[in-house]
Amino acid sequence: MAAIINGKEIAAKVKAEVAAEVAKLKEMGHNPGLAVVLVGDNPASRVYVNNKKKDCEEVGFASYEYALPAETTEAELLELIAKLNADAGVNGILVQLPLPKHICEQTILHAISSAKDVDAFHPENVGRIMIGDYSFLPCTPAGVIEMLDSIGCDINGKHCVVIGRSNIVGKPMGMLLLHRNGTVTICHSRTADLAEQTRQADILVAAVGKADFVTADMVKPGAVVIDVGMNRNAQGKLCGDVAYDEVEKVASAITPVPGGVGPMTRAILMRNTLTAAKEQLK
Repeated sequence: MAAIINGKEIAAKVKAEVAAEVAKLKEMGHNPGLAVVLVGDNPASRVYVNNKKKDCEEVGFASYEYALPAETTEAELLELIAKLNADAGVNGILVQLPLPKHICEQTILHAISSAKDVDAFHPENVGRIMIGDYSFLPCTPAGVIEMLDSIGCDINGKHCVVIGRSNIVGKPMGMLLLHRNGTVTICHSRTADLAEQTRQADILVAAVGKADFVTADMVKPGAVVIDVGMNRNAQGKLCGDVAYDEVEKVASAITPVPGGVGPMTRAILMRNTLTAAKEQLK
């Protein structure tokens, strides 16, 4: 039976560390702030934004929410971002994705100041991650690394397989594992004999977005399995990309859904906002 990697507990430690640093900044007269922009009324996005507001309150950040109607134009959104870029009281800017179809996500993400891009989606930050000279790391991949460290999982020399090649998780996840001297294979929808690849993984990261996609026969006995997925199964129950009940019997360690990677993503966002605030004060 696999050990459960408790994301809630690890995230709580990260946020406690951030809160202590924020308290020191406040003693010096600085009040770090995070601006979150939500366009439209996507229910899942609203839940995420509410959770981020709670996290800000927990660590002591000022929280600025901009809830805009779905019909907001791209030009109007760009105007708001320009104002936030120029606002010294806003240290981090996060535009909640997905955006309405009439707004180009790439245009918006490129408009955010790289110094305030706490999601690390700006091309400049992506490039810095590639060469290993970065200030911010993408929240979910960085959260995964934190979880691996928490259980003493040495990435050095391990065969790491990532399922998924998104710009948000899959690609940066592979890069962070590579920075830690993992031997990395990134799989995707065109990968031939996917199960043959995943069965070679010492560390398997599933970020494909399909409920119960990874089954026990796809996992090497003793592997560490990280489930980034957040899906609903046929019964409407929240679940990940990994068939948890069967894979936990094969893996040495596994993340649950919920309570695994999700809380870590939000905790790293708080750490990134703190980093942004400290660098902007230099």
